[in-house]
Amino acid sequence: MTDQKIDFENAIAQSKQLPSRPNNENLLRLYSLYKQATEGDINTENPPGMFDFVARAKYDAWLKLKGAPADNAMREYIDLVKELAEK
Repeated sequence: MTDQKIDFENAIAQSKQLPSRPNNENLLRLYSLYKQATEGDINTENPPGMFDFVARAKYDAWLKLKGAPADNAMREYIDLVKELAEK
């Protein structure tokens, strides 16, 4: 396992113990970076229904990262968790 992968796994664990709940923007960012790092590009062409606001926000956030390499998503996730832990 690479150092970055270990750091990513540690950041995932740390994200569950942050001192305060991140705002919605940061929650969506964490979600989309995690999904891009672990699954790659979004794997569905069917967006959620118009009235499923949470699912739609998650879909759109992940879709924005389409084409981003998993390593970059991992690094950004790690950096964001560190930033949130310091707040």
